[in-house]
Amino acid sequence: MIKSMTGFGRSQVLEKGYQITCEIKGVNHRYFDPYIRISRRYNMLEEKIKEELKKYVSRGRLEVNINIIKTEEMTRNIKLDKELAITYYKYLKDLAENLNISAELNVVDIFRLPEVFTLEDEEEDLEIVWEVLQKAIEEAIKSVLAMRIKEGNLLKKDILERNQKILEMVERLEERSPQVVIEYTEKLRSRISEILNKEIQEIDEQRILQEAAIYADKINVTEEIVRLKSHVRHLYDLLEHGEAVGRKCDFLVQEMFREINTVASKANDLEMSHIVVDVKSELEKIREQLQNIE
Repeated sequence: MIKSMTGFGRSQVLEKGYQITCEIKGVNHRYFDPYIRISRRYNMLEEKIKEELKKYVSRGRLEVNINIIKTEEMTRNIKLDKELAITYYKYLKDLAENLNISAELNVVDIFRLPEVFTLEDEEEDLEIVWEVLQKAIEEAIKSVLAMRIKEGNLLKKDILERNQKILEMVERLEERSPQVVIEYTEKLRSRISEILNKEIQEIDEQRILQEAAIYADKINVTEEIVRLKSHVRHLYDLLEHGEAVGRKCDFLVQEMFREINTVASKANDLEMSHIVVDVKSELEKIREQLQNIE
C-alpha cells in the first residue's frame, strides 16, 4: 500500500492516574527522522517512543508533541537529615555559651534551618507511564496513517497515469526510429541523384545502402527503448505491489532519465526530439510526486 509522508493525528488517553495528550505531524524527509517534544522528567522514554514509531513509519519526519499530566495527587515525603540537625544544635549551643546568651532552642527552630529537611516527590513508575503513553501514540499514529494512505492513493493514481503516458511515448519512439533511417536513405539517394545527374554518372546503390547502414547504427536506440519499457513495467509493479517504495521508485526514475537522455543524444530527428522532451516533462512530474511517498 502506497503512503505519502504527510499527515496529522491527535489523541488523548486518561488512564491509571495519567492524562496523556499526543500530537503527531508527518512531513517529507529522505529518511526516518522523529523529533520528540516531551517533559525532561520523561526524557528516558524517548528511545521507546522512537522504536514505537518505527513500527508504523519507515520514512519521513515526524514531529511529536507529548504532554503528560498526573491526575492523582502525588505523595510528597519529608526527608530529615538527623546528623545535620544534631550538628546545628551542637554548634548553636556552643555559640550561645561563648556569647553568654540564652540557648533556648526548640525542634521547630532547628527544623527551619537550611537543608535539615527536604520534600521529595514519590518516584513514578515509568512502566505505568509508558503503558498509557504507548496507547496514546498508537491512537495518534493511526490517524496519521489514515491521512497518509488517502493521499498516497491519489499520488499513486497520478504517477501511474503519467507512467502510462511515458510508455505510449516510448512506443512512438520505437515506431519512429526505423522510419528515420528510411527517410535518411531517401534523402541521401535524392541528393546523390541530383548531383550525379548534373555530372551524368550512375548512382552507386551499394554505397547508399552502406551509408544508410552506418547512419542506422549511429542513431539506433533499441537498447534504450527496451530498458525504458522495462523500467516502466518495474515502476508499475512497485506502485501496485510495494509498501515503502519511495526511494526505490526515485532511483528507477533516475535510470529512466539516463536512458531518455541517451535517446536524445542519438536521435537526429525533430519528431523524436519532441517526444523526448515530453517524456522528460512527465518524468520530472513523477519525480516531484515521489518526494512525497514513503
